Amino acid sequence: MSNIRKIKGVLQSKPTIEGAGVHLRRAFGFNEVPLLDPFLLLDHFGSTDPADYLAGFPWHPHRGIETVTYMIAGTVQHADSLGNKGTIGSGDIQWMTAGSGIIHQEMPQRYDGLMMGFQLWTNLPASHKMMAPRYREVKQEQIPTVELREGARVKIVSGEVNGVRGPVRDIVVEPEYFSVALAPDAEFEHLVKRGHTTFAYVFEGSGYFDPGKAQRIGKENLVVYEDGDLVRITTADQAIQFLLVSGKPINEPVAWRGPIVMNTEEELERAFDEYRNGTFVKQSKPA
Repeated sequence: MSNIRKIKGVLQSKPTIEGAGVHLRRAFGFNEVPLLDPFLLLDHFGSTDPADYLAGFPWHPHRGIETVTYMIAGTVQHADSLGNKGTIGSGDIQWMTAGSGIIHQEMPQRYDGLMMGFQLWTNLPASHKMMAPRYREVKQEQIPTVELREGARVKIVSGEVNGVRGPVRDIVVEPEYFSVALAPDAEFEHLVKRGHTTFAYVFEGSGYFDPGKAQRIGKENLVVYEDGDLVRITTADQAIQFLLVSGKPINEPVAWRGPIVMNTEEELERAFDEYRNGTFVKQSKPA
């Protein structure tokens, strides 16, 4: 018999300004380490006012992490020190492994209507901190959507639902990343690996994330789960849309400053010294 996961805690996302002046909501970040190991940060950006996001995220370094950018609506232009460039459009995903070091920029473009998306930071273990950087550019049409039952729809970025696998694979922390939509009076169940950190972030509507339906969770809230091997989410009179993410904890020390996450302060100092003296990027072309 499956052990249904209970709610460990609920975090309300907080207004934050990042980059060159982008207004967003932070679901979790530095202050929550190590609660969501291996995940470090989740930002939810969305506005109908271009002034809230057009300043973007100009050139900046990353090392020791992976960043996952998922656009619900709108476009982001990106470029990096290895010569990669392109556009993340509505419904697209970019899974970037910074590894040993990359310098890049992400610049949201003016959009008519609500521009909305997410960026998730995933930690890398010490054994992979200095791996070669790589990109996975996944277009909307490459991401499978599964209709589980009446009123339940799952977009699969990474992981597997009903025998259907997402396009992002071979990631160190064995993540699952789903975007789930439930109609009113619907239910979603999914088996997750015992011991894996699991969370859900609500970005539209409301629903119940505990088996007893004791607490209704609304938009801009993050649900952190206790351990178990099954999650069950249900709705009542409202529809809901949420991200469901899980991954294998790393259980290593975290030394974090700005866009660089290592295991020790000495490694951080070395990274910033290399950034200042121009030796930060170790690869001259895409991996």
